[in-house]
Amino acid sequence: MKKNKVKKSVVASVLAISLLTSTNASFANNSLQDIVDQARKDMKEASYAYVVPSQNGRLATSIELYPALNLAKINYQKARNALVKSDAKNRETLLKELDDLYNERIIKGLVPYIDAYNYADKYLTPILEDIKKAETDKDWVKIEKLYHQLSVQLKSRTAILYRFTGKATRDLLLKQYKDPANLKRDQLMVPVTVYMKVREVDALLKAGKIEDARKVLQSIQSLLYRLPTTDNMPMIKELLAQIEEVRKKAGIIIITPPPTTTPPTTGGGSGGGGTPATNFNLSIMHTNDTHAQLDNVAQRVTAVKEYRKAKPSALLIDAGDVFSGTLYFNEFKGQADVEFMNLMKYDLMTFGNHEFDLGSGAEGHKALADFVKKANFPLVSANADFSEDDHLKGLFNVKVSSSPKNSQIYSGIIKVVNGQKVGLFGLTTAETKDISSPEKVKFTDYVKAAQTMVDEFEKQGVNKVIAVTHLGYDDNPNYDNDLQLAAKVTGIDVIVGGHSHTKLDKPVVVNKDLIGKAKDPTVIVQAYQYSEFLGTLDVEFDKNGKVVKHAGELISVNAKVADAEAKELLLKYSSKIDELKNEPTGANAESALDNPRSSSNGNSVRSNETPLGNLITDGMLVKAREYNKDVIMAFQNGGGIRAAINKGPITVGEVISVLPFGNTLATMKLTGAEIKATFEISFKEYPKENGGFLHVSGAKVQYDSSKPVGQRVVSVLYKNAENNYIEMKDNETYTIATNAFTAKGGDSYTVLAKAYGEGRMTDLGLSDWENLREHIAGLVNVNPKVEGRIVDLAKQDPDIEFPGGAVDAKTFSGTPDALKVYNGDVTVALTDIAFLGNAIIKGNLIITGTPSSNMTLSNITVKGNFDLSGLNGENFDLDGIIVDGETIL
Repeated sequence: MKKNKVKKSVVASVLAISLLTSTNASFANNSLQDIVDQARKDMKEASYAYVVPSQNGRLATSIELYPALNLAKINYQKARNALVKSDAKNRETLLKELDDLYNERIIKGLVPYIDAYNYADKYLTPILEDIKKAETDKDWVKIEKLYHQLSVQLKSRTAILYRFTGKATRDLLLKQYKDPANLKRDQLMVPVTVYMKVREVDALLKAGKIEDARKVLQSIQSLLYRLPTTDNMPMIKELLAQIEEVRKKAGIIIITPPPTTTPPTTGGGSGGGGTPATNFNLSIMHTNDTHAQLDNVAQRVTAVKEYRKAKPSALLIDAGDVFSGTLYFNEFKGQADVEFMNLMKYDLMTFGNHEFDLGSGAEGHKALADFVKKANFPLVSANADFSEDDHLKGLFNVKVSSSPKNSQIYSGIIKVVNGQKVGLFGLTTAETKDISSPEKVKFTDYVKAAQTMVDEFEKQGVNKVIAVTHLGYDDNPNYDNDLQLAAKVTGIDVIVGGHSHTKLDKPVVVNKDLIGKAKDPTVIVQAYQYSEFLGTLDVEFDKNGKVVKHAGELISVNAKVADAEAKELLLKYSSKIDELKNEPTGANAESALDNPRSSSNGNSVRSNETPLGNLITDGMLVKAREYNKDVIMAFQNGGGIRAAINKGPITVGEVISVLPFGNTLATMKLTGAEIKATFEISFKEYPKENGGFLHVSGAKVQYDSSKPVGQRVVSVLYKNAENNYIEMKDNETYTIATNAFTAKGGDSYTVLAKAYGEGRMTDLGLSDWENLREHIAGLVNVNPKVEGRIVDLAKQDPDIEFPGGAVDAKTFSGTPDALKVYNGDVTVALTDIAFLGNAIIKGNLIITGTPSSNMTLSNITVKGNFDLSGLNGENFDLDGIIVDGETIL
């Protein structure tokens, strides 16, 4: 056996660029100085040529800029040549200053601006114009093609719009070109998806695959409510006709939205009656899933005051999840939130699942009871039973109240608005028992509870009914959601929803039941999350309480000026939070945990395994397993990791900076094939950066970047009960954990979006940064490493070490230029494989099984013993095997 060398190749380079300001260094003569001064002047004026117009709201065209660019280039080169030929003592300094100015003003400024302008003008604008024409022609085939063209541009090419210096100019360029493109892409996303599915259904029907066609139709049910109205996109009418045509052929009933939505002819509740005189107008402001996000609460106060000034009788309603998510909640347990809700004069609130997060603690639901007691408004929930909870049962009233008191909980209440009775009741998702800590608070069937409330209101002469729900718009139907509620229950006019963090820019109408029979319309609204929007809705009822017209929109809270009174009030809370952000977590980073982006050595959080990514996913896996022991792995998108952690004590503020988006932890059930497809998406941009690049815990993923996109994943292994890595099987179902953003299909994870749409996701509702803080506090000394969890076989880092244990023969081998290094004893059971090699084992290597007739073991270094006693037969060759210990035959 001969000894082979382990070939290692480590390449690192650092590019440092510093921009210098002009100095007063003297020139050799005035003539040279004049040449250089002119060049500097031309370069500066060339950059002003695109910056100054933007300050006046106009973008300079590339045609306007080429003369200035050419003049700057010519005189720069002229000055540079003159300096090179001169004998000036400070020639090198002057050359560097000239080059730096040229680099700053021309290379980083004017040239990339011209490139950006030309790109936007020659690519984005023509596509948008073609889309406009296709919409006029009602050409869905062309729309689909152009939508994909636009998506590709926005996904992969619009980075060119950000590459030049000058924020005001860049903002204007984005506003005039990219923003309209994004808006159009977002508007077309759901219609095009539905159109593609309709074509798929039609093809299946023609092939005689009726059951498959029906499944595809059912899969788009929830998307139909997100279609634009024909008022906003007239060609939707043709799409609805196509849906109806294939629906009839498939013999299935699906609920389709009305073709148009017409706003009321008069204002909201402030106007009293409607048109005609017997009609009644009601206005509603609504929030949901604010999650203790109080930094913008003073702006929310402004939004409420402005809307109420225009419509004094408007109701203000919250659909739950005021609790949990920020340091404000950790410190004040909802007391800060309720003080601001009282300031805004909320009329009503229902309970979200997070309102019950503290139930398993030593004080149980005391904080929730304190919140209710301080509320200058009633709370409602018709399907929650508080009777067994010592803190809450004294606050709960089962009956519908026509004179509700503040600081009390009711199944439902009746409010009189401009002389008309309006019934309101609440519903909380039954999933709360699985994703929160309700303890003795129980939840009953939401459909039965809702129908009971509608019937009770009818008995009391109320024919206008609002359900305030924390069920989710299109959430897991195995539990509950608003679309199901609207279709199943007769008599609900409006649903003010929460839980799914859905951004319904316009209200959605359900006017058919589950079997397709027409019913009185139910209007659904939801206002996204984190107090970013104040939802508004105007509804017109006829004399029988039927909704005849409606209009609604989301008002951007962050765009408002902070209310002075609220801003002053916030100080007493925010000053404490500022202190808490500097509060130590109790953990210490033994070395800096970088969050690299693309550099000369290609290392990036968006394309490579990192210690910080491993730390975050480890914490996700630990936390998810507290709720579901079957979770095998966790993954986190690199684009969601936003900052590094410095060496030394880790503060709460640092943790929040790392994960600032307030994402929640979710679990999903996926097949092995779906998990592999998910990682194909993760690696599709490599070696380019991709915000969807997944960091992983509990698994090892090998891929080959030299292979075509979609065929790169080589293997996905996960740890079994014996703590050994085993191959994932395509047809088996596994439970994984990730953040809710990724689980719902963020970063183009269509395979996950499909699973989410089929009800295979459970949102645990746990804040990601809080999970990380808890995890590192438990570790105390934090020192994660790159461990070979994600390995590119085409470009493997030889310094990465794999853990020992049972290793699949198919994934054991490295390459001659990139040996696989295993840290510990390794056992390999031979399968139908002809080669095993290119590896270093820092322990014993045990090989068992029956080798094939042409089996070769080559280029393996074993630091311990090499045990071949478990092999059957002698049909194998050994070549280049180095054994420091004993070879056992």
